[in-house]
Amino acid sequence: MSLTLPRSYRNLLGSVENTEKAIKAVKDMFQVNLSAQLALLRVTAPMVVLSGTGLNDDLNGVERPVSFPVRDMGGRQAEVVHSLAKWKRLKLAELGVPPGRGIYTDMNALRPEEELDNLHSIYVDQWDWERVITPADRNPEFLRKIVRRIYEAIKVTENKLYVEFPQFVPQLPENIFFIHSQELLDRYPRLDPKAREDAITREYKAVFVIGIGAALSDGRPHDGRAADYDDWSTPGENGLPGLNGDLLLWNPVLERAFEVSSMGIRVDAAALRRQLALRGQEHKAELLFHRKLLAGELPETIGGGIGQSRLCMYLLRKAHIGEIQSSLWPDDMREACSKAGIPLV
Repeated sequence: MSLTLPRSYRNLLGSVENTEKAIKAVKDMFQVNLSAQLALLRVTAPMVVLSGTGLNDDLNGVERPVSFPVRDMGGRQAEVVHSLAKWKRLKLAELGVPPGRGIYTDMNALRPEEELDNLHSIYVDQWDWERVITPADRNPEFLRKIVRRIYEAIKVTENKLYVEFPQFVPQLPENIFFIHSQELLDRYPRLDPKAREDAITREYKAVFVIGIGAALSDGRPHDGRAADYDDWSTPGENGLPGLNGDLLLWNPVLERAFEVSSMGIRVDAAALRRQLALRGQEHKAELLFHRKLLAGELPETIGGGIGQSRLCMYLLRKAHIGEIQSSLWPDDMREACSKAGIPLV
C-alpha cells in the first residue's frame, strides 16, 4: 500500500452531500464540453467482452482481467473490460461514422491488480472516446490539436464549476505544454519517469508527454503500452517515435503530477504488425479485432480515456480518489485517511 497524507488537508465542500452535488456538476458539464469540442455521440458500451477475441485492453500486457464462464453461452469465457480502446473502433465501423466525428461512453472497469493508493482503485470509471480520422491526420500536429481541444473542455469545466462553487478558484494555465518522452529524459537524465513527470509538471502545470511505449535512449520506455491500440512506434517530429501520450496536471493537494488522460492516434495495419513483432506477439494477428484491422475493415482513429473520478478529484481538490468513488480499500488505509480528515466513501 502506498498512501500520501497531505498536511492540514481540508475538505473544501464541507459535507458528503455537497461533494456528491459537485461530482454530478463536474460530470454533467465535462461530458457536454468534451462532446462539443470533439463532435462526439454518446453510445452505450459493454462491461464484459468475450475472451479470445482480442477486444479487451491488455494495458501493460501483464494485468489479468476478471473472467468467468457464461452458462447460457455454453460456458464460453467472458471477462470484465480493462478499457474499451479496441471495442470503440468496431463500434465506429458498425455505425459508419465519418472522419471528424466520433463517439464517447461511460466506461466502467475492474483492474484488481492495481496497487491501491491516492490515485489508483480496482474500480475504474472514465469517459472512453474515439474519433474517426483520415490517413493524413496521422501526425504529431493533429495529435496536439486534439489534446488542446480536450484541455479546453477541462478549462471550461473548471470555470463553470467556479460559478457554482466559488471556493474552487481556477488554477489551470492558459496553454498546455508539449514535450516528447525522449526530450523529457534528456532534460532530466538522472530522474526516473515519474520524477521526470513531477519535475516538468511542477514547472508548466499542464503537460502532454508524447511518445509512450517505445524504448528511449536508455533502453526503456517511459511507461508501458500494449501493442495493439496506441501507435507508439511511428516516427514523428525529429524522428522521435510515437503518436500518443499522457495528459498531466499539477496537483497542488498531493504536490505531484496527476494523469487525467491517456490517449493517442491508433495503430494502422503497418503499425500493428510492427508493434506486435516488437513485443513478440505476432500470434495476436489471428484474433478477431486484429484480423479486421489488418484486413482494412476498421477506420483510422484517435482516441483515449479520461478518468471521471480522477478529473473530479482534481477539480474538487480531493486528496484521495476514494472521496469521489465507492470502492474497496484496505482497513489500514481507511483508518489512516480517517485520522487525516480524508473521508473515503
